[in-house]
Amino acid sequence: MATVDGWRPQHELPEIAFAGRSNVGKSSLLNRLVRRKAFARVSNTPGRTRELNFFRVNNQFVLVDLPGYGYAKISKERRAEWRPLISNFLRRSPTLRGIVQLLDVRHDPTPEDHAMFELLADTGTPTIVVATKIDKLGASKVKERMRALAIALQLDEEQMIGFSATTGEGRDELAEALVELLAQTAEQEPDEAAPLDERAVPDDAKPPLERGERDVL
Repeated sequence: MATVDGWRPQHELPEIAFAGRSNVGKSSLLNRLVRRKAFARVSNTPGRTRELNFFRVNNQFVLVDLPGYGYAKISKERRAEWRPLISNFLRRSPTLRGIVQLLDVRHDPTPEDHAMFELLADTGTPTIVVATKIDKLGASKVKERMRALAIALQLDEEQMIGFSATTGEGRDELAEALVELLAQTAEQEPDEAAPLDERAVPDDAKPPLERGERDVL
């Protein structure tokens, strides 16, 4: 884990981080992605996750669960911690290869979502956009909402991935996109990137890296 005081596990593995509003389904997506139910803890209280959680996958790369943003019921002080924490992470993480930005397919992007996209553009961070909870809508409505999100964010609709943590739809597409992103950045920085497995996302993922944990990277 890494808290607002700046502590983080030391390693040289490539990182991909996951960002989105509180209750957008990040933890559920991570669990489905690596096919482990308890890989990332799912909170029943939006805004509860206030730290960066690092998950090592087969000693090949690290998935980072960023704290959710935009939950109105947390304190102003807690909300104020979010932007510097995320900004510092994006600007000072030498092994960060990209961000998976999550949006709830049922809702239009919020000002906080737009602020996050502006931050990603400002830092030049490669971004994969995922629309979550597509199982909550019919197929035709999903297409309509994906198109609306793409227009609102000035994206090509083909750049977005629809995902359901409940049914697993979109899991393989996202896994392939992650491997492609890691491969592209490995070509750009061959001296820093770790070798990649040919499989999309390995099933054998290790638990979070805790402060003081013996198996810390």
